[in-house]
Amino acid sequence: MEGWTFLTNHAHVLVCIASDPEVLLKNVATKVGITERAAQRIAADLIAEGYLTATKVGRRNRYTVNGDLPFRHPLERSSAVGSLLSLLGSGKKARRK
Repeated sequence: MEGWTFLTNHAHVLVCIASDPEVLLKNVATKVGITERAAQRIAADLIAEGYLTATKVGRRNRYTVNGDLPFRHPLERSSAVGSLLSLLGSGKKARRK
């Protein structure tokens, strides 16, 4: 993808997972335009910070998004990530904890 976008790769990965909680990270990587390894690192970041929870279902992961957590940057800290997901049409599948 050329140029810049308004959202980071972390946001793109979160949107993809919120849209399909059983999505393979390989498919997320393709949609976002990053490597599979980068998608794995980003998912690990989101899990470590509590934005995602991964549950093993057979050989695959099923993800749960915690939409109640605030954005990390001080300028957006007063808003929850669930509001972004709702705005982009992914919020209805994001489970609230």
